[in-house]
Amino acid sequence: MSFSLIHANELTSLDLLIRIFVAVLIGCVVGTEREYKNRPAGLRTHVLVCLGACMIALAEGLFTANIDTSTSSNVTYNFGRLCAQVISGIGFLGAGTIFTQRKKIAGLTTAASLWNTACLGIVTGYGYYWLSLCGCALVLVTLMLLQKVIRVNAIKRVEVRFSNRAETIPFINEFFEKAGIKVLDLDFHIEAPAEDSPKDGNQYTNTYTLHLPGNLSYTDVINQLAAYPHIYSVRTTNT
Repeated sequence: MSFSLIHANELTSLDLLIRIFVAVLIGCVVGTEREYKNRPAGLRTHVLVCLGACMIALAEGLFTANIDTSTSSNVTYNFGRLCAQVISGIGFLGAGTIFTQRKKIAGLTTAASLWNTACLGIVTGYGYYWLSLCGCALVLVTLMLLQKVIRVNAIKRVEVRFSNRAETIPFINEFFEKAGIKVLDLDFHIEAPAEDSPKDGNQYTNTYTLHLPGNLSYTDVINQLAAYPHIYSVRTTNT
């Protein structure tokens, strides 16, 4: 097996600067997308991660070029240990972007984009410009376009508070049937109105576990249900 990698001692200062510039460019492109969506790790974080990974790859190449392997044939060298530490060590930074709020985990995509940016920085440091740029393009396609092309409606729970049960329940059931929404589970409870309440009748809360068709979003469901006069509030819930 033969490799066509250019040794670090054969690189000019211009080659090194080009690799660093491409790493910064990739970090800027991915970070800008995350910054635009107001994610925990934005432009500066992605640039620093990609640049640092690129510098490690360059440093590893320089260390490798200065090793004299002619003195002993019994010594083995592992030239990928520094980069391996970058790939595993970036996990602590990605973990910092993941948080839990109201039993909902957020930040996983940003953590994955950080890890990918580190990998792209390493590839850039080794001089595979086209590979790193293609990888950057695929990361952007995944972040910006994939969810729009392939729509997956996760199963969520929708809480509906309403009155006038005799009219509202048929309206909700008819709406679900026409929209092609499957009701997987239903939980409900009833609240008696307060003595000083201006509204008459009981207050009902139904919690539906729904599976939506691909052409419908939960925003559409909430907006259409909330327009009904006897429905007081509609929201998605994870509890």
